[in-house]
Amino acid sequence: MISNLWKQWEFLFILFYALIFYLVVIHRSLQLSHDYVGRLYGLRPGWFANRLNDVSDSQWRNFRGNLPILTLVMGAFVIVANVFRHYYALKGRAMSALWIFISLIYLLYLHGACVGFILFFGSLNYFLVKTFARSNYYIPVLWIFNITILILNRIYEGYPFSLFGQQLAFLDNYRGTFRWHICFNLVVLRMISFGCDYHWSFGQPRFDKKRHVQRCHVCSSGRTCYHALQEIGVHSSKYSFNMYLCHLIYAPLYIAGPIISYNAFAKQLEAPQENYSVRQISAYGLRWVLSFLLMEAMTHFFYYNAFAISGVWWQLSPFEIFLIGYGVLNFMWLKFLLIWRYFRFWSLIGGIETPENMPRCMNNCYDLESFWKGWHASFNKWLVRYMYIPLGGSQRKLLNVWVIFTFVAIWHDLEWKLLSWAWLTCLFFVPELLVKSAADAFQFYLPSILECRTSVFNFDASCIQDIVPRKQHSSLCQGQSFFIPTRGRST
Repeated sequence: MISNLWKQWEFLFILFYALIFYLVVIHRSLQLSHDYVGRLYGLRPGWFANRLNDVSDSQWRNFRGNLPILTLVMGAFVIVANVFRHYYALKGRAMSALWIFISLIYLLYLHGACVGFILFFGSLNYFLVKTFARSNYYIPVLWIFNITILILNRIYEGYPFSLFGQQLAFLDNYRGTFRWHICFNLVVLRMISFGCDYHWSFGQPRFDKKRHVQRCHVCSSGRTCYHALQEIGVHSSKYSFNMYLCHLIYAPLYIAGPIISYNAFAKQLEAPQENYSVRQISAYGLRWVLSFLLMEAMTHFFYYNAFAISGVWWQLSPFEIFLIGYGVLNFMWLKFLLIWRYFRFWSLIGGIETPENMPRCMNNCYDLESFWKGWHASFNKWLVRYMYIPLGGSQRKLLNVWVIFTFVAIWHDLEWKLLSWAWLTCLFFVPELLVKSAADAFQFYLPSILECRTSVFNFDASCIQDIVPRKQHSSLCQGQSFFIPTRGRST
């Protein structure tokens, strides 16, 4: 009773605190945006309430500006793919050939002549996988090859064609509208995924499907969840070049993901996803529209990112700096949510289900581990499958954190500030992991400790019988343990 009452009062207190906190944040943020509007960069005339719009973030500005053409392309591609699939009953290799054709048109617009680099490195990786997949040192070779490509791409900034001779220099005028080596970071993840999934297909299955079905509400209902799609290997014939290439350049997921493993992708080329109905996909799209309107309201009234890039934040008080930092973090969360869910929506219409990025609000994350699991969630799943578990999993968690975050930094960009960010994150991560491990160990051993304590103080009635009279003894501990009740047995 007291516990329930405490929970009720605790909930009311938290609700009251959140209400006051956000009222203060909104009021002060509006005031700051109004007072400094003339000194902020990146503000443009908006369409709502005659206010300026904060489009200072280049990533959001480009996505927002290209949204109409992206939507037209999405509609055209999805109509073509679905019509051909249903009319000609395409699946597997035939469906991959169609998507390769569609995606190459998309890539030629994005990268122009630089599509050749993508095809070259992708083909080289395929040759490496098919040639050495059965060797003992294959996995290290695969990783070294792909990380080397990542680093060289950054060092040479996508390889100017003039680097290979003046006769090819004219191709530098046809490099498209988007830098290919930025998108290639995601392609590298798909290349590693294909290589590992193919290599593991020769070993013994590690996935206990029967046990998984008992615990998974999706699989127990007769459908197949993403985890099962990923863990259950595909037939060797599905590791073909055209399905591999389709996985690398699949248009809906090419620019930003979400990231999907090769096994899951190949299975859904064969049989489109059935976990989302047309109604659910429509509701998903509607929620995206509402989230987009929320973002528009946010950038029209709160100029958080403009504060961050304009250099005026140093004139603010510590509390105001906190507000700007907190606002920028929320802006980034909503920005990536909109970008990732837009392309995931496109992929769902095309019949491919991917993991959901941003599955929970960043304000609902109370530690670093839950924050990173809920930020780029599909990348987190990829890291767990292809790095964390092969490196030893939880048995080497403290070491794995450093290796994984170093790779994440290099994968994002080749800059010392990113490596510094990664290592600082690890420094904060390690104490949290140690505390959690200690807490888990304490909870694990607590029943044994209590059992030992019970055994020490548990006196059998027959022992007391020699000390006190039978009548007095029965009134003290008739059928009961002395001091502490015994678990699971009677005395």
